[in-house]
Amino acid sequence: MTQGATTARAVGGPGAWPAFAGCLLSVFMQMIDVTIVNTALPAITTDLNATSAQQLLIVSGYSLAFACTLLPAARVGAMTGRRRMFLIAVLAFTAASVWCGTAGTADELVIARVAQGIAGAGMAAQTIAILTALFPRDLHTRVFALYGATSGFAGLLGPILGGALVTTDPAGFGWHSIFLMNLPLGIVTFALGWRFLRLDTPRQRSPLDPTGVILSAATLFGLLYALSEIHLRGWRPVPCLIIAVALVLGAVTLLHERRVARRDAGPLVRLDLFGDRGFAVGSIVVTGFFGLFTAFVFAISLTLQDVLDFSPLRTGIAMTPFALGAGAGALLSPPLVQRWGIRALAGGLVLFAACVALGVAYVNITGGRVNMMLCAAPVLLCGFGAGVFAVPLQPIMLSGLDDGQMAEASGLLPTLEQIGNGVGLALLSAVFFRAHTLGGSTVMLSAIAVAAVALAAVTLALPEPAVMPDRSGPAPAPVVN
Repeated sequence: MTQGATTARAVGGPGAWPAFAGCLLSVFMQMIDVTIVNTALPAITTDLNATSAQQLLIVSGYSLAFACTLLPAARVGAMTGRRRMFLIAVLAFTAASVWCGTAGTADELVIARVAQGIAGAGMAAQTIAILTALFPRDLHTRVFALYGATSGFAGLLGPILGGALVTTDPAGFGWHSIFLMNLPLGIVTFALGWRFLRLDTPRQRSPLDPTGVILSAATLFGLLYALSEIHLRGWRPVPCLIIAVALVLGAVTLLHERRVARRDAGPLVRLDLFGDRGFAVGSIVVTGFFGLFTAFVFAISLTLQDVLDFSPLRTGIAMTPFALGAGAGALLSPPLVQRWGIRALAGGLVLFAACVALGVAYVNITGGRVNMMLCAAPVLLCGFGAGVFAVPLQPIMLSGLDDGQMAEASGLLPTLEQIGNGVGLALLSAVFFRAHTLGGSTVMLSAIAVAAVALAAVTLALPEPAVMPDRSGPAPAPVVN
């Protein structure tokens, strides 16, 4: 049996879809907490008298803890059972969210955010393995598309919802509400998982590989911490040096994992996954896409609110056509891939790039004056291209793996996504020069459009799917990390 296969396939049972709903709620919570704190940070800083260092850790502490915990959390789930690990992580995430929402000092909030990130990784690292166990192959396109779409919707909604909650303060909790809203969501998630998630206990228990845990955590921490420093404070010698050290540690980690794999001692990272062309090329594309789209969401939010003086509410209204277009793209992507194969994905990304470039030209011609009715159609087409590209990506990437390999990818795939997020924001800072002007936004968004075209070219190296996505298609979905 393949190492890391953790569940027997009692697929398609009556509880599969409610259990899946619980998984999607967990994805929504863990991804929205990546971005929701950004727009609430000024209010948090004022209330808790946070220093600049504390502000950085409030924002990045969650993402750092999340990324560094994914790989060991996936292995612990494989050893002890995905259901058990998922439910414990949901409880821990909910408790940590309440802790964040009731924190009385900046230091306490930083610690609570780290705890929240660790618990979020505990949920995220089980999701792909759980979905693989719950559903047969012919439903994987739909469930993985919904999984990615939920993650994207949460990433897009985070900054908008955070700003709206702080601005309107409907419950009178101020910034605390951005964390306390996870309490009812966490209760529902746990209830669905407890009642409907039924998975067998592991058939094989691989060791944890503590050396691999330390090396991988040090690598990811150094890389993502340095990238967050670059994003917030610009390119300086110290973070660049940290990146160099992290890359050396990454090479040492890979060598260690190869030795562990040769001994058949349960490597933390299954390097043989990259022997599959779809997974290898897909890893590059997924990392690039999450970097690209994280940069896009940040650039749009910054441009609309800081440069064009949009309120958070008006920003949300302006991006609504994008969400609708992404939903339409998600619905139509299966027949498009049936007809055109991988070229449909590349075409969707080129359409996205063309609409971004058109938007750049428009705001420069008008001097920053925006007619939202006139812009609705291009914004909708921009979202449509993103939806066509992103929804089939993960199913195609994973289609060449067997069930045991998919379980092993459960921690690796979200780790790649987190690396993409960090790289995207750091590179965006490099081209933006932190100048909150129309010219700076033009440089940012133009660079995103060029990068999208380049990524579309890389996408063409993906193998054509042996089994095209089903025509029933996924539900509508905006796509962002």
